Amino acid sequence: MAAVDLDWRALDRFPFGDGPELADELLALILEGKKTATCWSAVEGLKGTEVGKRWVAEDGAGRTRAVLETVELTQRRFDQVDAAFARDEGEDDRTLASWRIAHERYFTRNTGFAPDMLLWCERFRLIQIIGEGADQ
Repeated sequence: MAAVDLDWRALDRFPFGDGPELADELLALILEGKKTATCWSAVEGLKGTEVGKRWVAEDGAGRTRAVLETVELTQRRFDQVDAAFARDEGEDDRTLASWRIAHERYFTRNTGFAPDMLLWCERFRLIQIIGEGADQ
């Protein structure tokens, strides 16, 4: 990753997951280069996301840690998510089977789960690491 001179302070920001521990776990995968995709229930809307948009990922304590850029945004049903997308999510053993188990649990806790629920599926790239772990 090349050094980037970017003013990230005005960018939208949020943590991944639904709690501090999961936010830290998912952020670590992003910083390692293993996680380059995410998804959420379509009932939550687009959340201001669009291809080309840059945004800030926070850790579980709300600290700014990385700038990401959306490179792909598609809709698909939960049961239509493929192995390539599951791998890009970077979680667990990166298989489709483990992705389905973890995401069924996540959606059940949050927006509700159905095997045919509609998702927003996003791929992103890491633009800049900020703070702890950054090459500054």
